[in-house]
Amino acid sequence: MKFLIDRCAGRRLADWLRQRGHDVVESQERGADPGDRSLLVWADSEQRILVTMDKDFGKLIFASGEAHSGVVRLPDVPAEVRIALMDMLLTNHDEDLRGGAVITVKGDRVRISRPDKS
Repeated sequence: MKFLIDRCAGRRLADWLRQRGHDVVESQERGADPGDRSLLVWADSEQRILVTMDKDFGKLIFASGEAHSGVVRLPDVPAEVRIALMDMLLTNHDEDLRGGAVITVKGDRVRISRPDKS
């Protein structure tokens, strides 16, 4: 899978995904923070799943109708916990990830919003 890792989600998560054979780009690799809308456009243009801890992407997608190729919103927890959560998502929600869903992890709950196919 292809991922764009927002700077808040961390390098350790990016490295972990790379070690498992995923195509990973970190937002910080391309300079200063371009802002949420630009990150979403960038991820969509390269068909990457955006991985973040930022809540604002939901507003851009659901309120403003911004295009995307999937978003994973992880909680603000230590890096090893984010990695474990991502491992769980890759194991249990592969189809949702590949299908462009917006996935939010909060505590022990996973909320999945699938794209409208109409």
